[in-house]
Amino acid sequence: MKRLILVAALLPFAVFAQPINTLNNPNQPGYQNPSQQRMQNQMMMQQQQQTGMLNQQLQTQTRVQQQHLQTQMDNNTQRIQQSQPGVQVLPNTNGGMLSGGSIDSGGVQQQHMLPQRQNGDMLNNP
Repeated sequence: MKRLILVAALLPFAVFAQPINTLNNPNQPGYQNPSQQRMQNQMMMQQQQQTGMLNQQLQTQTRVQQQHLQTQMDNNTQRIQQSQPGVQVLPNTNGGMLSGGSIDSGGVQQQHMLPQRQNGDMLNNP
């Protein structure tokens, strides 16, 4: 009888006991030691952080290389233009090969591939 009273008195404290984890039972297949599981989680998080850092470094390196190549191209273009005295690169304002023709600096008529056209030409030609 005394034992029954003692068990009844201690029963409310059993609620505070740690519950049995049936999912992490060492006798079940697939059991993983909790410390090993923590270590794997830490390693995965570290790997993800390193991957993110590597991606950032790659993007930065790519951007720097592109800027460097653009600078080299600009410098080369400028050097070529400066090395040819008397030749000035003019903007293409008359449509290039699609325009009817133009007169070059020597006064010679240059014929282009397509004749000069105006809006509505196709409606007027039979």
